[in-house]
Amino acid sequence: MPRPRIANILEPPTLPAAIPAYVIDDGSLIHRFQAGDREAFTALYRAHHAAIFRFAFHMTADPVKAAEITQDVFVWLIHHAAAFDPQRGALPAFLTGVARKLLQRRQRSERRWLSFDAVEGPRFEARDSTVSLTIAIDAESLRRAIALLPIRYREAIVLCDLESQSYEDAAAALGCAVGTIRSRLHRGRELLARKFQPKKEIRP
Repeated sequence: MPRPRIANILEPPTLPAAIPAYVIDDGSLIHRFQAGDREAFTALYRAHHAAIFRFAFHMTADPVKAAEITQDVFVWLIHHAAAFDPQRGALPAFLTGVARKLLQRRQRSERRWLSFDAVEGPRFEARDSTVSLTIAIDAESLRRAIALLPIRYREAIVLCDLESQSYEDAAAALGCAVGTIRSRLHRGRELLARKFQPKKEIRP
């Protein structure tokens, strides 16, 4: 008769690989909020509002607008909590998608964008296609430059370079393919590098 297998008490339990723990937690909080648990919504807000604010701030370079967009995202979530499906992706990507749509709506109403080349800033020479976005550039000039990128490149730069999201998470937030994210990120970095490259001296 075979011996029964003795469990290793030092071995942690295995969760299903298809659904990460944080997705289960967010999904559980959403269900609790829908059932009337206000503390669950507070927990969701505390967990995710900072990331949404950062995304909105990098997209607009305006802390007031970023705070308003962040508030609008969570007000929207109060009324549309059922729209989140944890089987389709993580809540951070879902909320980023909501913030993106609210930003687009706001931008359509404002229609006051300057051309990308209108922004002055310090110059540096990009050594390769991967632009370091955190050193050698004045932060304010960088924010202004990013805010004036065409939106499709701005979104990729903000999510991948500033928020350090994976290509997969960024693609989920923007509703596009991973290859599209890579292409937009490459083009956005090129535009930033071109903006901050030293101007060539014109000799008489």
